[in-house]
Amino acid sequence: MDLGLKDRVYVVTGATRGLGHATARELVADGAKVVVTGREEKNVAEAAAALGPNAVGVAVDNADPTAPERLVATARERFHRLDGILVSVGGPPPGFVADTTDEQWRAAFESVFLGAVRMARTAAAELGEGGVIGFVLSGSVHEPIPGLTISNGLRPGLAGFAKSLADELGPRGIRVVGLLPGRIDTDRVRELDALSADPEATRRATESRIPLRRYGTPEEFGRTAAFVLSPAASYLSGVMLPVDGGVRHGF
Repeated sequence: MDLGLKDRVYVVTGATRGLGHATARELVADGAKVVVTGREEKNVAEAAAALGPNAVGVAVDNADPTAPERLVATARERFHRLDGILVSVGGPPPGFVADTTDEQWRAAFESVFLGAVRMARTAAAELGEGGVIGFVLSGSVHEPIPGLTISNGLRPGLAGFAKSLADELGPRGIRVVGLLPGRIDTDRVRELDALSADPEATRRATESRIPLRRYGTPEEFGRTAAFVLSPAASYLSGVMLPVDGGVRHGF
């Protein structure tokens, strides 16, 4: 199946590792060009080099108010167009209600929520018909995850923003989609598992609750994201798509 990605240009934030990098890799493999971001210059340079000549890296924090304009300008200058953006950002620190501080909430709001809003707003002003804005969210959009209080507070609100944006941009032919990863075998998920007294037992117990009985791979998430961002998914908008091996049992 031809996804129609050849020579299309996407910005993918948080793409030095994990889900963002996996998505960028799949986009490039299918012929797209990408602008990838991360906070550290060295990591960004290494990620872009690994992706090859159809990738360029920009070291920037999603919380930086100047980031969206810089990324759009880079796409235009380097690849002469912009077809979409995937807003991915590292998860906020774990913790329960009593453990989280005001500073942690403020920092996470700036990065996870307001940074994503700014990215989407700037991209919306630049995209034309056939453009797409994607958000990497979480299964916490539907059900809180124990020990991830800050994420539980911010992700559902961002999903609501995405749904509103889909309504507003639909008449212009611009799609908006959300991806809700479950237990994908990334550094972040392994770090969360490691917070338990017995990480291996925690993983086995978690896998037993997943209908497919295993964690997903970053590549599996990346292929799903590449399809959703591609012209092949041209009538898919306003959806919050679980990529979780069947964990979500609701319709």
